[in-house]
Amino acid sequence: MNVHEAITKHSRKQHEHLQTFQELDDERERLIQEAVDRCVRGEPFTTEAINRVTARIIEHAKNGISPLRQFVSEEMIQDYIARLQEK
Repeated sequence: MNVHEAITKHSRKQHEHLQTFQELDDERERLIQEAVDRCVRGEPFTTEAINRVTARIIEHAKNGISPLRQFVSEEMIQDYIARLQEK
């Protein structure tokens, strides 16, 4: 394999890694928004689904160059809403 092919293969692998990260991150953001919406309406909510996706992101990051995300607690959602309501 020549240098050009090796660089192309490496670039393609990085792109695929980041694309998977973006899909996971989009799903995480969607789940966070759902939890925020439920909390604003005074409905019960959990962060279990958010944190399942977060765990997948963390595991995925071990195999490439994607960033990490932190786990989310119910208190974090409530604090976020409180800050929004202060504005």
